[in-house]
Amino acid sequence: MWLIHINLRNDKQSREIRRSTLIPVRAMSGEVSRRIRKRHGLKNFKQRWKVKEPCQESLDSAPVDTTAREQRYMSGQYFFEYLVVVSLKKSKEGAYEPQITYQFPKRDGMVRFQREEEEKTLKAITLFCFPEGISWAPLTEYHSETFSFVLTEIDGSRRNGYCRRLLPHGNGARPPEAFCIISRLACFGLFSKIFDEVQKRHQISMAMIYPFMQSLREAAFPAPGNTVKIKSFVPDKGTEIISLTRPLDSWLEHVDFRTLFRCLTNEEVVLVFAAAVMERRIVFIAVELSTLSQVIHAVAALLYPFTWQHTFISIVPEILIDVVMAPTPYLLGVQKRLMDQVRDQTDLLVVDLSEDRKDTFLVQIGDEKSILPPKLQDEILQALRNRKETSTVEELNSVVSEAFLPFFVKTVGHFDLYVTRNSKGQPGVFQSRAFYKTIKSKTTRHFVKKFLQTQMFDLFIQEVEQQPGRPQQGIFHKKIVEYQEQKKKEKAKKRH
Repeated sequence: MWLIHINLRNDKQSREIRRSTLIPVRAMSGEVSRRIRKRHGLKNFKQRWKVKEPCQESLDSAPVDTTAREQRYMSGQYFFEYLVVVSLKKSKEGAYEPQITYQFPKRDGMVRFQREEEEKTLKAITLFCFPEGISWAPLTEYHSETFSFVLTEIDGSRRNGYCRRLLPHGNGARPPEAFCIISRLACFGLFSKIFDEVQKRHQISMAMIYPFMQSLREAAFPAPGNTVKIKSFVPDKGTEIISLTRPLDSWLEHVDFRTLFRCLTNEEVVLVFAAAVMERRIVFIAVELSTLSQVIHAVAALLYPFTWQHTFISIVPEILIDVVMAPTPYLLGVQKRLMDQVRDQTDLLVVDLSEDRKDTFLVQIGDEKSILPPKLQDEILQALRNRKETSTVEELNSVVSEAFLPFFVKTVGHFDLYVTRNSKGQPGVFQSRAFYKTIKSKTTRHFVKKFLQTQMFDLFIQEVEQQPGRPQQGIFHKKIVEYQEQKKKEKAKKRH
C-alpha cells in the first residue's frame, strides 16, 4: 500500500499549497502516475517536503501521556486520539487556507519519526475537513453538517475522522470552521452526540471544551449496549451528567442507513451492492459531504461479514481527484461540482445521489442486474419491502441486516465444512473447488466461483484458516447455525 503525497502548484497565484494525506492506492499504473505528475507539476510522484508546525492554541496544556495510557489507547479503550479545530485563515494572496488552530491533547514527548508521522496526519485532517481546497469566501449563513472520513496508514490500519463543520459565532461574514475527532473506534452516532456537547460548550467559550474532552478521554469506551456517564461543569447549569450509550448491534454502530435509502430505491441499492460484492470501482456523487460519507459507509456495511479491502475514500479532496483514474477497485465519494472529471472514466459505476438528478447511474458496465443469483436477489428485495419510512435507526438496521446477511449465509455459509485441519497448531486449508462444487444451484455456483476470487473473501478465509477450531461467535455464525437447523427441519418434513 502506498502513501500519496501531492504537492499542488497554483501557477495563477505563483505559490505553493502544500498538502499531505494518507490515501491508499494498492497498484497505480504508470500512465495514471504520469497523468497525476503532469497535472500537478511533480517530478517525483512520491515527493516529500518539510512541513511547518501547525498553529495550535491550547488553553491548557494536556499532561504527557504515560506508556500505560498509550497502550490503553492503542488497544481501542480510549474514545478518541485527539480533537482539533480547523479554521480557514486568509493568506497574503487573499485565499482561505485550512489550518489547525486548536489541538487537544498536545502530543509531547514524541521521538522524531513519531512527530513526523503526526505532522502528516495533521495535514491530512485539514485536507479532509475542507476537501474543496481554497475555494472559500466569508459567509453570513452556513448549514452545519457532520460527516466522516478514514485515514489509512501504511500498514493498512485505519483511523476514523469525525467532522462537524459550522459557522463560528460572530457578526458579519466569516468563513466556517471544522471540529474534527480522530479515533480508531467506529461509532458515528456516538461521536455525533459528542459533537453536540462540544458545540454547546464552544458557544460559551473554547475553555469549556477542554475539561469535557479530558473527562471523555479518560473514560473507557463502553461495551455494546452499555452506557458511560461523563461529568462536566457548565456555567449557570452546574455539573451535568452526559450519558453516552453504545448500540447493542455493534457491527452497525457506525452506520445510518436512512440516507442510503432516502437517496436510492431498493432496486438501486441492490445493484450497488452487487457491484461492491464483485469489488468494482464505484463513485458516488452528491452535493453534501454528509450524504457522501453516510452512503459510502452504509454500502461498505452491506458487505458484512466481509470487509472492503481496497481504496476507500468517503470524500475525495479536490486536489486528489485523479485517484478516480486508479485501475484498482475503490469506493469513492466525489462532490457534484467535480462530476465532469469522473464521468469520462469507463469500467466503473457512477452513482448520482443528488435530489435533482435525471439519472441515478451516470456510468455503468451494464451487467449489474445479472451479478447476483436471481432467486436470492428477489429475496433481498422482498426483505427490504419490510422497511417503513418512519423506521428508527435501530429498526432500519434490523431490516437491512435481515435482508443482506442471509445472502452470504446461503451462498458461502458452509465455508467451514471445507477447511481441513490435520493437526493441532497448524493452519487449516480451505478446499475451494470442493466448496463451490457442492452448491446445487447453477446461478449460485457461478456467483460463488467469482466471489471466491475477491480479496474480501480471500482475507476472510485466511483468518478462518488461522483459527484453531470452528468459529463459535458473531452474528454471522449465529445466522449460519439457524439456517442449517432450518434446512434439517425441512428435510425431516419431506421424509415424513
